Amino acid sequence: MSSLIGLSLTLRIPKAFTVPPQYTTGLHSWFLNQVRLSNPALSQYMHDEQAEKPFTLSGLLDGAFLPQSDRSLLLPSDQTYSWIITGLNPEVTAWLQSWQPPDTLKLLSHTLAIDSLSIYYPATTYDQLWNTPAPRPSESLCFTFLTPTSFRHHGNHLPLPMPDILFQSYLRRWNCFAPFEVNKTDFKQWVSEHVVIARHTLQSSKVQAGKQGSVTGFTGAIQFHITSKAKADRDYVRLIYTLEHLAPYCGTGHKTTFGLGQTRLGWNPTLQSPLPTPHSHNPSKPKPEISPIQRRITELTELFITTKKRQGGDRARRSAEQWATILARRESGESITEIAAGLDMNYETVKKYYTLANRTLQKIEDAQNS
Repeated sequence: MSSLIGLSLTLRIPKAFTVPPQYTTGLHSWFLNQVRLSNPALSQYMHDEQAEKPFTLSGLLDGAFLPQSDRSLLLPSDQTYSWIITGLNPEVTAWLQSWQPPDTLKLLSHTLAIDSLSIYYPATTYDQLWNTPAPRPSESLCFTFLTPTSFRHHGNHLPLPMPDILFQSYLRRWNCFAPFEVNKTDFKQWVSEHVVIARHTLQSSKVQAGKQGSVTGFTGAIQFHITSKAKADRDYVRLIYTLEHLAPYCGTGHKTTFGLGQTRLGWNPTLQSPLPTPHSHNPSKPKPEISPIQRRITELTELFITTKKRQGGDRARRSAEQWATILARRESGESITEIAAGLDMNYETVKKYYTLANRTLQKIEDAQNS
């Protein structure tokens, strides 16, 4: 039985409306109500105050937010968003795998259309994560924090990804849900001695998240190196790479059931879709912003279509868009497996298209530079 999974819902705004900055509380309530309707006992378990929640919820991603005032955000009509839900134990994951969402989602007093449901992170187990071959200790670990991320530290918010605190965040989930526990004190000491920050590009912001107050968090990317002296500690080296692969499922830091701490693997500092911080702004004609990944897909599509003219108009554009989508998502840090699941395509087909797209892009760039 699988213990972990990530789903993505595509949500569409039929008619523009405004929401408060802490709108993720509405997503949280709607999701728990969906569970309650089919499995009240599981809903109660997920709702109760536990050491670690067995699920995470993102905010609305990959779409435009237009600040209207200090207390409201406009969601433009016909805009689409992604909403990521993960399960971290067998009970929640089994429910997600059997879930058939309704056609609409009620967010506060507004209605969003649910256009599709797809697998975002493939179903797996903690044993499978542990048994995945680890890279050499000399290789680095890179994380991109898509939404503001923060840690509880001595009663305050800590908006910095210090190595020992970051990996303790993942280890807490591991010790709560995995089949065996690791001594957190010893592991924290090992991380302090052997994991160093190689580079980072981070920015901080204060956001409304959860039911009370605001949180100061960071977004951006960071790269860690493991020291050469760590080679002798094979179990810890294996563990830290296991926790790396756990990170996208469990998120980073706290308030991960209210949209904070959305984490992707890889160095992608431009891949940011933070929970918006409203400010005074009231344009006469709001113009939706395009997400970085959508902008990259559009750019690549126009490049690829010039190489596909012999295929004919619509067919050429569809093919170019498919190549562009796969390459852009791969550049953003998604694995071939994740992309295949998200696009509902065969793994080998996605792998082939990625290779062709990457090779074609290299030829275009070489020609431009010659």
